[in-house]
Amino acid sequence: MTIEIIPVEGIPIIHAGDNFPEFIANALAIQDGDILIIASSAYSKSKGYLRILADIKPTERAETIAKRNNEDPRFIQAVLDEADDIIIDYPFILCSLPHGHVGVRAGIDHSNVEDGLIIVLPPHPMEAADEIRQEIKRITGKNIRVILSDTCGRSFRRGQTGSAIGWSGMPAIQDYRGDTDLFGHVLEITEEAVVDEIAGIANFVMGESNRGVPAVIVRNAPYWKGHDNLYFTAEEDITRKAMKK
Repeated sequence: MTIEIIPVEGIPIIHAGDNFPEFIANALAIQDGDILIIASSAYSKSKGYLRILADIKPTERAETIAKRNNEDPRFIQAVLDEADDIIIDYPFILCSLPHGHVGVRAGIDHSNVEDGLIIVLPPHPMEAADEIRQEIKRITGKNIRVILSDTCGRSFRRGQTGSAIGWSGMPAIQDYRGDTDLFGHVLEITEEAVVDEIAGIANFVMGESNRGVPAVIVRNAPYWKGHDNLYFTAEEDITRKAMKK
């Protein structure tokens, strides 16, 4: 297997109302089977998923959490507005979102955006990924796969990595259960989160500061079979249960 990883370069600064998929299609020749990874922050900007900090009125709860964490209470209120469950609120806010993603500060970003604005995650990332895929098909005639990614920290490890929050055209998980290993042993629990692995390498190519690469193409990746149950439910997630005790 030889996989090619291609940064989509030359895309201008994204603004609300821009046709982001069209920018990508004009920047390079897309091929059938490509996996297109798009930074959720750039997608959100194109769709106007922005908030003006000065317009946000913090509640008493936001004021209390902000004081404990030395944060702007308006920013904390934006986090509370996006979250459907606050797992912990100190020394940072860790929360879940209605679409299943769990992250710090609801994935809200205030980098790579104009002063006074914050970027929120797309409210329906799966639908967003499918919309991008269909738009690329309309523009280019090519059948591709799409991952919408966000940068997240991990428990037990320092540093951030790219994670998939929405995907289309492929299952999230490659399910090996029932297969056999090199010695004929039946695999019972192995489920590989391929969309996260691809989002991680794409994030490395995108960079985290001023590189200006909001999209990456992964070419020649094989297809795989599996399922989309990437997120633990609250009832299944033993880490969440332990943190909320």
